[in-house]
Amino acid sequence: MHELKDTIGATGASTTTGPRTLRQQNLDVDLVVVGGGLSGVCAAITAARQGVRTALVQDRPVLGGNASSEVRLWVLGATSHMGNNNRWAREGGVIDEFLVENMWRNPEGNAVVFDSILLEWTLRESNITLLLNTAVDSAETEAGEGRITSVSAFCSQNQNRYNITAPLFCDASGDGILGFLAGAAFRVGAESRAEFGELLAPETEDHSLLGHSLYFYTRDTGRPVKYVPPAFALKDITAIPRFRELRVTDSGCRLWWLEYGGARDTVYETEEIKYELWKVAYGVWNYIKNSGEFPEAETLTLEWMGTIPGKRESRRFEGDYMLTQQDVIEQRHHDDAVSFGGWAVDLHPPDGVYSPQPGCTQWHSKGVYTIPYRTMYSRNVPNLFLTGRILSASHIAFGSTRVMATCAHNAQAVGMAAVFCKNEKLLPRDLTPPAHIARLQQALLAHGQHIPGVRLHDVQDKAWSADITASSTLRLAELEASGEWETLSQPLALLMPLAAGTVPRFTLLVRAKVATELRCELWTGSREGNTTPDVKLDTVTVALKEGEQDALIAFSTSMSSEAHAFVMLHTNEDVSVALSTEQVTGILTLAQKMNKAVAKSLVQSPPEGSGVDTFAFWLPTRRPQARNLAMRFEPALDLFHAENVRNGIARPWSGVNAWLPAKNDARPTLKLTWDESQTIREIVVSFDTDFDHPMESVLMGHPERVMPACVTAFEVRAGDKVLTHVEENHQTRYTFHLAEPITTGELTVSILGHGDAIPAIFEVRCY
Repeated sequence: MHELKDTIGATGASTTTGPRTLRQQNLDVDLVVVGGGLSGVCAAITAARQGVRTALVQDRPVLGGNASSEVRLWVLGATSHMGNNNRWAREGGVIDEFLVENMWRNPEGNAVVFDSILLEWTLRESNITLLLNTAVDSAETEAGEGRITSVSAFCSQNQNRYNITAPLFCDASGDGILGFLAGAAFRVGAESRAEFGELLAPETEDHSLLGHSLYFYTRDTGRPVKYVPPAFALKDITAIPRFRELRVTDSGCRLWWLEYGGARDTVYETEEIKYELWKVAYGVWNYIKNSGEFPEAETLTLEWMGTIPGKRESRRFEGDYMLTQQDVIEQRHHDDAVSFGGWAVDLHPPDGVYSPQPGCTQWHSKGVYTIPYRTMYSRNVPNLFLTGRILSASHIAFGSTRVMATCAHNAQAVGMAAVFCKNEKLLPRDLTPPAHIARLQQALLAHGQHIPGVRLHDVQDKAWSADITASSTLRLAELEASGEWETLSQPLALLMPLAAGTVPRFTLLVRAKVATELRCELWTGSREGNTTPDVKLDTVTVALKEGEQDALIAFSTSMSSEAHAFVMLHTNEDVSVALSTEQVTGILTLAQKMNKAVAKSLVQSPPEGSGVDTFAFWLPTRRPQARNLAMRFEPALDLFHAENVRNGIARPWSGVNAWLPAKNDARPTLKLTWDESQTIREIVVSFDTDFDHPMESVLMGHPERVMPACVTAFEVRAGDKVLTHVEENHQTRYTFHLAEPITTGELTVSILGHGDAIPAIFEVRCY
């Protein structure tokens, strides 16, 4: 923490009367981040880790914003509850650290524990000065070009006023208080259809906003509990058109649809909106307890009621580029991509809970979309970064970009951009030339960020010049049958990476009630990285006799490049297929089904002329129920090579991109050797923490603490010298800084422990 200079000094007993002023403390830093939600925290930590002295100013007593124990919304992003076709799409970097750590410490989903993780990660950073309960209320700007020179903030707990100066500022406050005070251009409400050509937009611009939500939790006491509602509780529950959908089992953010305020001013009237939401929430609970329609609620008590609502939308600020519906749905390419999103365009009626319309409409794209750097700084305040939900986006695109994991991932890009600006005395817009963007992208990738379509190729990484070998390499000949069977009452598919060239032959173990036929198809995606099957490559029909038998699927086609493909089995109620409990990185079994939390049907069927695609949802099942199709491959899948650890992609993306050892390798080891000795001071290793898992932070609860393919124990050696020996690991990335650089011609990484699946390593880097 930085020392704050007290301009008044310590005082004893007062001997004067009359007006007084608050104590003022001055702080000079490199970067001021206003707002301590997930976005502000990720931006501050990213910058601080690279030596940027950062003030993180948060007007609440805890960090996390809507993810905190004050609001208790689960963290989600491109994975969308595993309810869309975005496979392996969990965000990387700092937000990934939080979610993985929360799984390890807090699989039950306790919001208070998540608070503590965010606070711990922030307090670790000596370059962060954290000011909680401190609200920014004024900003000083230079005449002329309008740079911010300082902000003033008041802490209600210690009655201190802070004056904070810096060359760079970041608004992560949600409502955009700093941008507003500094004169940054912003918008409120929905743009007209004509402005950006967005077919989901209204014909004329309007004030439509997404409202606030406020939740409650219940607890089963084991004995009858009487509930007397407050006088202000909503008495006529029929005023809520969806009241018939109430369920006793719903609490916390499953009550997201208790929403109100989108037709009001969500900044200046937020307190009035909160009181209305209290009225609704207490009225809902009173109805559940006292209407007689829910006898199962007899022993439940009201455990917690939210005290501040979770905000969705207010001001959106203007950058040099505004993201639109087309960027999201069409997955448009941006040369300055530094992040990605994948939540649906998720729009809510302005009247919220009082609207007769559905609580939301969600329109998904066929895959994730990239977010350009030009959306992350103000177009008219030259030293102001924008992150969180105030990103430069239209109201329609905001329906997707607003979710917390996406906001946090964007914020890591902002934090890294601030590092470049500080070190090279640049302003945010100065980073837009291609050479600067390329350097920013590489720095982000090196610190765990995923940017679809961009590979890490760090010229400083000495792994690029090494000869990389392994003790063994998986050649996957089959996913062994476990003795479980599933009837083909819905279409199933094995999603797997296939190499360029001839497609292998696939053999299923099946049971047929009668002589019948099994229709099989091979599909792939129309865009690199997409896992929506929309390009059919081949169809075969396999004749089956009655009884148990092998079914050989021989497609007469080839792959033009390595990519994920779907071996798809059509519905046939007379056929059952053998299942496997084996799990392998980059391989999933999917069904054509829907997740009611984020979709309304098996096939997304948007209105005509909406600009949204029609396609089927293909979803995996969550563990521990998840199973793969038992299948044999001829020839064996040979894609899991040691060379993958330096191919620049650290997750399954148009391929495995990982080294996996053979199933029977007792001590799997990677070896890097050089013709000439290398001086090494830092080693980075990335593991498989299942990027397909959303890791919802609160409420849901999860059955596992460590992901199945994660390396849980390992050792790194230089020749015979042990550089690090790790007994417990659950995180995605391990970075080891040597106290003294070592000169060696050989490094080995030995896997000593792992989860239930074959372990996987995505990258090994040396500096």
